[in-house]
This record gives sequence, structure tokens and C-alpha cells, in this order.
Amino acid sequence: MAETQNIRTGRHCLFAMHVHLVFVTKFRHKVFTDTHLRRMEEIMRAVCADFECEVIEFNGEGSHVHLLVNFPPKVAVTKLVNSLKGVSSRRLRQEFPDLIGHYWRANKLWSGSYFAGTVGGAPLSMVRQYIEQQNRPV
Repeated sequence: MAETQNIRTGRHCLFAMHVHLVFVTKFRHKVFTDTHLRRMEEIMRAVCADFECEVIEFNGEGSHVHLLVNFPPKVAVTKLVNSLKGVSSRRLRQEFPDLIGHYWRANKLWSGSYFAGTVGGAPLSMVRQYIEQQNRPV
């Protein structure tokens, strides 16, 4: 059950909806450094704010990232994912030319697939702990 402080309100509803998202890089290349991940977190938090969502936890490794997102019922997860991946890919490739070298033919940062799992069976603290324990590159 959701903790009472995590329950959000809408115009006609109360909700506590969370999704665990995992995005992997194209061809599973290990291209991210800590600098890339810090900037990516800023970008993804801004995109989520546009959707009235909140990034509860963010972390990643060289080839993938994990997000725990609190979102309202009016947001379609697929639209949120498409925006997160599209905006982050475009901005990171603009700001970090070293990423372009890995994907000069594909012109995409992310794989076309993703993982999205609703979080409700496991306590949020366990999911947050799992994301925090990712082996972030230095």
C-alpha cells in the first residue's frame, strides 16, 4: 500500500502510481560516464515536470538507465517514454559530441525497446534501493 505522504491528488481523484523504467543504449554500447548520467538526470527530470510527473529515483550504468517515476493517471506511459527517450537522445548528442561517434550510422542513442514495470507489489523502498545500487561509472 502506498504511504500516505506519497498519495497525490488530481481534480477528481487520489492516486499513487509509480512505474520503473529501464532504457538501454542502441546495441548495448557502454557509452555513459557519470557526467553523461548527471546531465541525463537533469533532462529527464525536466521532461517529467512537463508531464506533471516526478522522478523519485534515477541511476544508471554504462549501457542503461533506471528511473522510478510517480505519474498521474492522465499520462500515458508510452507517451512519457517516447518523450524521455527522444529529448534525452537529442540533447545528449548535441551536448556531448563523443556520443555521436558511437552512433554515427544509427543517429539514435537508445534502443527502440524499453522496460516498464508498475511498482506496487514490492515496497517502493526496495525498488529505490535496487536503483541506487547500480554500478554507476566514474
